[in-house]
Amino acid sequence: MKTLQQIGWIIGSLVVLCGTVASCNGQGGLGMFEGQTNVGEAPLGGSVAYDAGAAVYRITGSGEDIYGESDAFYYVWRKAEGDVVLTADVAFEGTGGHQYRKAGWMIRGGLEPDAPYADALVHGDGLIALQYRETAGGPTQEVLAATRAPATIRLERTGDLFTLFVASEGEDFQPVGSISVDLPDTVYAGLAVCARDENVQETAAFSNVGFESIGVVAEEDRVVESTLEIVTVDTGARRIVRRAREHFEAPNWSPDGAELVYNSEGRLYRIPVEGGEPQQIDTGFADRCNNDHGFSPDGTQLVISHSPEGGSSMIYTLPSEGGTPRLVTEQGPSYWHGWSPDGKTLVYCARRNGEYDVYAIPVEGGAETRLTDAPGLDDGPEYSPDGGTIFFNSVRTGQMKIWRMNPDGSNQEQLSPDDDYGDWFAHPSPDGQQLVFLSYDKSVEGHPPNKNVLLRLMPIDGGEPRVLATLFGGQGTINVPSWSPDSKEVAFVSYRLVAP
Repeated sequence: MKTLQQIGWIIGSLVVLCGTVASCNGQGGLGMFEGQTNVGEAPLGGSVAYDAGAAVYRITGSGEDIYGESDAFYYVWRKAEGDVVLTADVAFEGTGGHQYRKAGWMIRGGLEPDAPYADALVHGDGLIALQYRETAGGPTQEVLAATRAPATIRLERTGDLFTLFVASEGEDFQPVGSISVDLPDTVYAGLAVCARDENVQETAAFSNVGFESIGVVAEEDRVVESTLEIVTVDTGARRIVRRAREHFEAPNWSPDGAELVYNSEGRLYRIPVEGGEPQQIDTGFADRCNNDHGFSPDGTQLVISHSPEGGSSMIYTLPSEGGTPRLVTEQGPSYWHGWSPDGKTLVYCARRNGEYDVYAIPVEGGAETRLTDAPGLDDGPEYSPDGGTIFFNSVRTGQMKIWRMNPDGSNQEQLSPDDDYGDWFAHPSPDGQQLVFLSYDKSVEGHPPNKNVLLRLMPIDGGEPRVLATLFGGQGTINVPSWSPDSKEVAFVSYRLVAP
């Protein structure tokens, strides 16, 4: 539900902006906006009427489409600098229009029809999408929301990152996706209406309109905002468990489905799946835990990767409720990634003699076994639910891809397809049907933070991947196993660099 603080922010934004930009009295004015215009070929034109009493903008527009390499629509806009937060309820008036008529918020680098932009649009059939064009004259791309209208949309710009949130009536805002578009500091921001047919006009009503202008924020002044999210596999719907202006990483789902465990500032924390206050887990002396941690199959133990002072990462186990860690690996660096279903063996990435490869070791410790020896990085090993396969990612072909092998290291073969992405950290679903993994643009080296990334799903035996979530993240997003026990949901962390 919207809080009183959120409602007050919307009303306050309207009062302040109407007082500083334009008169909001009477009918037919521009309200908080500065200008109105056709963008592209929209021969029937359009109009705007602002009802100050009801605080509603009625905007009429025509135009063929907002898509492809150029646009045609009616635009009511104002200039804005830097970060902004744009909120509105959008409803078309009348029935029978094109199912892809569009209305919503748009941020553009210019008024030219082929200008780069990002928008949050409601379609005639209720579809809600985050659309964007990265370069002048380039193609339009989109991220589709699982929620359909009627719903409140919120488009936020933080630097070059644009994030769409959607809230159904009575519900909190939940993220749809984040994308990056390189726009100038000063942009056009406003409300757009497109009939999807140049021969007709369509009208949309915009209510509860909020326009918060934060301004230009220097990159060195931005702070990280981390969001622990859960995405439903069948629908792509995302919901927020925890959001904070602090850095945390790598959620694990507890085997009983009740809580998530993540790391932050060298410590581990647990939080209920429904949200709430995180509680620190007692890891004793291990106060430099990284994002390679997880539960034993029976849920009684945790495995962590901790770097002793002056040393490199080593693997330890401890009771899941907390306690004193017990060392498993004698050599470092070693980074845990998988626990065999029978509870007897750990698999991990380790550097030995200058090469990173996949190794296995008994949970009780002892001699480690090298499972890969190809030149280049082999990382992220994890067992299939039946224990018959280990999935891992390897750069041996020159592009990071998902691979699989037998538990003894034999029969190594590439699984994810050769395409435009580098793939990391494959996690099989508990029902043994699907893999979820992290994908970067193939030009990105390693798995750094603060990049445009995708979570993709693929059948466990290979096949065409599909996009599950579009976000800003990378390192820390989904390094370790994070499926729900029923295989219906996946937990992950997204990030933004926001104003302090």
